[in-house]
Amino acid sequence: MPARKYTEQQRLAFMALIDRGGSVRAAAIAVGVHPDAGYKWMKQAGLSTPRSTQRRYSAEEKALFFRRLAEGGNISSVARELGFNRVTCYVWAHKAGIFAAEYADANRQEFLRLRREGLSRRVATARLGIESHQASDWDKGIRVFSKGRVYPDGRVVLYRPAEILANVKNRRTAWVQGERVSLAKVEQVIDPRYLSLIERERLKDLLMTSASIRKIAVTMGRSPSTISRELRRNTVSKGGYLPHTAHRTSVKRRERVRVAKLASAGPLRDYVAAKLKKRWSPEQISHRLRRDFPHDPGMRVSPETIYQAIYVHAHGELKRELAASLRRGRKRRKPHRDPEARTSRFTDPMTPLTDRPAEVEDRALPGHWEGDLILGAGNGSAVATVVERATRYVVLGHLPIERTAEAVRDSLVTALVGLPVGLRRTLTWDQGAEMSEHKAFAVATDMAVYFCDPASPWQRGTNENTNGLLRQYLPKRTDLRAHSAHDLAAIAEELNARPRKILDWDTPTERMTALLNTT
Repeated sequence: MPARKYTEQQRLAFMALIDRGGSVRAAAIAVGVHPDAGYKWMKQAGLSTPRSTQRRYSAEEKALFFRRLAEGGNISSVARELGFNRVTCYVWAHKAGIFAAEYADANRQEFLRLRREGLSRRVATARLGIESHQASDWDKGIRVFSKGRVYPDGRVVLYRPAEILANVKNRRTAWVQGERVSLAKVEQVIDPRYLSLIERERLKDLLMTSASIRKIAVTMGRSPSTISRELRRNTVSKGGYLPHTAHRTSVKRRERVRVAKLASAGPLRDYVAAKLKKRWSPEQISHRLRRDFPHDPGMRVSPETIYQAIYVHAHGELKRELAASLRRGRKRRKPHRDPEARTSRFTDPMTPLTDRPAEVEDRALPGHWEGDLILGAGNGSAVATVVERATRYVVLGHLPIERTAEAVRDSLVTALVGLPVGLRRTLTWDQGAEMSEHKAFAVATDMAVYFCDPASPWQRGTNENTNGLLRQYLPKRTDLRAHSAHDLAAIAEELNARPRKILDWDTPTERMTALLNTT
């Protein structure tokens, strides 16, 4: 049989493909010549023909193969079109779980033909009697096979069993006994939201029945995502899901050490430290972060985390410095206790709290105040404190010499008389003798004065809470006469600039300013 003649154009096209790095066989097939002719041309050109050298394909070339495969055709035709080694392409497809026989789908080709002719998806689906979801996949260029899906961009997505095994590290030699965990930790029940060993054994039994994840979830009374996550994270053997191994793996994972959120330097730690130095509480800092950094998830921290940073993680001088910024200044936590009952009694005629207007209770109207004295060392010095119930705005009265009834009266009149009439309605006080001049105060300020029941500080709880805040500035067992009127004004200004949870994290100054602008 005479040898077949090839044109010069075919030879030049073949050599061009060889120059680009293609194989001799692929280049020969691409230009329509026999591979032997290609080897002959290579020899004539003085080029080596390393037949045993396998071409190395890039990730882009592999992705191109899967994209072309998703567009239509079979593995051989796509390999021939791209000039790729056919065996290599079959290996790629097989590793992805794709088999050539699954592409011989006449219905798909007929559906695509009907769509090209202008028929709607619904009409084409009805005519061929196929499922709507299958038609949708074909329309989108998605190839579906037994183990997953191939998208037009070349992505291969495997279904659940293959995905689970793909996440198993070195699954051929995986230690099926699981992690080494003490028996006490394995048997410990932490919280019902964690799967127990009994539930994992039941999950294994349900998997043996080939039930779906959703059916298993309904049977176990768990969320489908919980079951899916359990299988994905705790399957550590090619043999499938092993409940005891999975339980030990899960228990071991709980022991992972996490770095404290405020342990490392950064903007969050700097913000918290700066606000602690301004005597903000951890709760105020936590909620104000959301307002100051609404779009920065990294600037979030819970009040408990701040307390932990102070009481647990801080040491030495840092611990003393941070603890001193808290209201109580304690270096260790103290159990909550009921506040000590006050024993001072007011015996002069007074208007009881029961006669106070009901409108005061709901804090709807501003201008209702609560007051008391903060005492210094040995009860020898004092500061008068009054706080507005609606805005939590605090005013301090200076008592430089003594705390007699006359001195308290004059101090309160000086502090409150300058306010608009609408912000001077009532004053609630305890039964201390320092308010025996309450009638003179009422005349001077046009404010009605009401007195709490004996030993009932909760009846003016706003003032009690404020006094606790003020103790950060005016500590117990100190001489309060050392603070001038200017010092007290600065303390009140700083305290009124703190955001409050009860005010939806507004500050008392912001609320009071709004009232002054409307009166």
